[in-house]
Amino acid sequence: MGWSERLAPALRAALAGMALAGLAGVAAVADPVTVTPCGDYRSDVRNVAEPWEANTRTFARGEIRLVVIDTVEPAAAALYLLILHPPRDELGSPMCSVVTSAEGLGFADMGLGPAKAIYDPARGLTVSLPVSQADPMGAGFDEGWLSVTINQATGVVTAVVQ
Repeated sequence: MGWSERLAPALRAALAGMALAGLAGVAAVADPVTVTPCGDYRSDVRNVAEPWEANTRTFARGEIRLVVIDTVEPAAAALYLLILHPPRDELGSPMCSVVTSAEGLGFADMGLGPAKAIYDPARGLTVSLPVSQADPMGAGFDEGWLSVTINQATGVVTAVVQ
């Protein structure tokens, strides 16, 4: 399955979530978004952005935790979104996913404070938050909304930036 086929369901979910959250009309960001399992430097607890209180937030009665990760470099793409989410394994540990922008790079800016969440029983929880990415042509930054959908039953996480 190609990236465009995987993106289509996520795009529909993100658009629905943004419309419900009153986020319609935000300029689109061209870069695709990737979700990968945790396991490298991007999921190291030493990289949780400071202050921790402003850069971690829970949803779904504490079952889903979003964490802004700051790897410092590259300076214009150092922020990642780490997600701890169900289903839990036999020991009770949650799954862990990292959201990156194109080519595995991070975002230039991201904010959990204005994040909006919408739950759809058929799809899961969609959380939308503002992000900015370095313009690929080097002409500043593109701003948009990162929409992440977490299916708590299956553990599937999809994401898109609009």
